[in-house]
Amino acid sequence: MTLKKIEDAVRKNYIWRYLALFDEYEKVKKKEHEYYTKVKQFYENNKIEKKTFLKYYNRYIESGKDRESIFPQKRWPRYKTRRIGLDIEKEIVELRKLGNNKYEIHNILKPKYKERAPSSSWVYNVLKRNKINKMNHEIKEEKQQIITKKMWELWHIDCHYLRRWIIKWDSKRYYLVWLIDDYTRIVECQVTEDIKALTVMFAWLRCINLLNGYYWIKFESILSDNWVEFGSRQAKDKKNYPFERMLMELWIKHKYTRPHRPETNGKIERFWRIIEEDFLEWSEFKNIEELKEELMKYIYYYNNIRGHWSLEWQTPANFAKNLLPN
Repeated sequence: MTLKKIEDAVRKNYIWRYLALFDEYEKVKKKEHEYYTKVKQFYENNKIEKKTFLKYYNRYIESGKDRESIFPQKRWPRYKTRRIGLDIEKEIVELRKLGNNKYEIHNILKPKYKERAPSSSWVYNVLKRNKINKMNHEIKEEKQQIITKKMWELWHIDCHYLRRWIIKWDSKRYYLVWLIDDYTRIVECQVTEDIKALTVMFAWLRCINLLNGYYWIKFESILSDNWVEFGSRQAKDKKNYPFERMLMELWIKHKYTRPHRPETNGKIERFWRIIEEDFLEWSEFKNIEELKEELMKYIYYYNNIRGHWSLEWQTPANFAKNLLPN
């Protein structure tokens, strides 16, 4: 049996299962079911989640009972379908600096953008993301200082677990190895099938090769947590660890975060939240190649299109290129 036939059979069984569940659900709602008297019993006995079931049921009803609407739809990364652009977000920040609250900002933008105008709740989310939702932000801002004084001085490295089933029909666990410059926020990433020491080391080298295609980089130090794939702070002979040995050969200093203090590596922890919200949370891919291709597009978007608040709304790529000698 070919893969196409298998997929068609799975699709058909999936649709028929939900059609049967919809029929039962409607009987329960009409008090006509011979076993269930409450909808809660229906959910529990069929081992289905209420939120997911109602999403499919409502989609089925709204489509005029089209069977194809039951099957999970293609989900794209959130950053591709974002409601408003970076220009509007910058306007919101500027209006906030003048002392306007979220309702006043909404009313100011509404005549200009009409149906595209952000709601007051959306405005609040922008203010919160930029840490200006409270009026005493200027006082707090004095404490938020970049710890490095020049680009390429300190790079953060970390590994991130991808959720299972992010690739359609594949329950295998995949990982991301990320590298981010502390000063410019330039990032690079590789998808890996495990996070063993050698795998992480070669993923790091691939990131370096990609970055050197755009920038002339001289690494001074790397900041990582105390995971075994990065080596060990307590190890007496660090030459036995692939990642440690590589840094020693390249004359790069290895720094470690404090144990049980993720805020020490706060920039990359914040970046994980961004990529989850922008890229991973709403995504589903056909295969590993599509995941890598979409990830490459997102890295380009993050480095070259997305303005960064800490860089005064410059993109990381432009910020870095302005610092490079002519």
